Amino acid sequence: MSSSQYQIEGSGLGLRRSILDSLAEANPSEIDFMEIAPENWIGVGGSLGKQLRSFTERYPFICHGLSLSIGSPLPLDMDFLKKLKVFLKNHNIRLYSEHLSYCSDKGHLYDLMPIPFTEEAVKHVAERIRIVQDTLEQRIVMENVSYYAAPGKDMEEVDFLNAVLSEADCGLLLDVNNIYVNSINHQYNAESFLKAMPAERIAYIHIAGHYEEAEDLRVDTHGSDVIDPVWDLLDKTYEQYGVIPTLLERDFNIPPIPELIQEVTTISNIQKKWKQHHEQQHA
Repeated sequence: MSSSQYQIEGSGLGLRRSILDSLAEANPSEIDFMEIAPENWIGVGGSLGKQLRSFTERYPFICHGLSLSIGSPLPLDMDFLKKLKVFLKNHNIRLYSEHLSYCSDKGHLYDLMPIPFTEEAVKHVAERIRIVQDTLEQRIVMENVSYYAAPGKDMEEVDFLNAVLSEADCGLLLDVNNIYVNSINHQYNAESFLKAMPAERIAYIHIAGHYEEAEDLRVDTHGSDVIDPVWDLLDKTYEQYGVIPTLLERDFNIPPIPELIQEVTTISNIQKKWKQHHEQQHA
C-alpha cells in the first residue's frame, strides 16, 4: 500500500493534557501527526480549547475513541455521535478509530471488555459499525484490542477480527503491542496473526509499552517504554505491508518530552529503513 492511500503519514504521538504546555514549548519537528480521545475534548472551551485548536491547526489529527462501546447490547449513543460528527469536522480530524470491544452495560464499566468471538457477535458488531459510519458519513477504523479472557468463544480472535472488518466494511487500526501481549497471554504466534491481517484495510498502527505481570501474563498499560520484541514486531509489520503511519501511545508515567520524542524517532528510523528497502526493490 502506498503512502498516498493513507490519511496521515509518518510517526505520531498521542496528545495528553498533561503534556500540552511542554509539547507546545518544545515544538518538536519529529512529530508528523497527533491523536486525541474525542470524549476528553468535546465541549471543552476556554484556554484549554484554545490550546487544542493551536495544535489541530499545526498538525494533522486523528481521533481514537473511548466510549462508543461497539460490542454493547445497549443502543448506540446517537447524541454522542452527533456531537462527535461536529467535533471531527470543526478540527479537520482525518480519521476516527475505536476499540473492537464494549465498555457499557446499564452504565459505564470503565474498562474495555472483550466481545465474545462468535458469529452472532460478528453480525451484531458489524451492523452497529455500519450505523456509526452512516451517521458520521465516513468510514471508521476499528482496533484489535488486548483481552484477558475469551467468554463464549467459538472462533479464533484473528477470524473474528477479519469477519467484523469484512462484514462492516471498515478500516483496521493495527495495534502491534496488543498482538504481542495477546500472543503471550493466549499462546499464539504473533507473526502468524500479523500475516493474517487484511493489508488493504490497515489505516494506521499503534505501538505502546506494557507491564509484565508474570512470564505468561502481560498487561496492556501504555505506561512504560516500548520493549524490543514489540519494536521487532513493528519492523516485521513494515516488512510485510510496507511503511504504515504509526503512533506512539503513552497514557501515564509520561517521561520528559525529549524521551518521548526519542521513541517517536525510533518509529521514524524503522520507517526510513523500510522505505529505502522498498524503493530499492522497485528501482
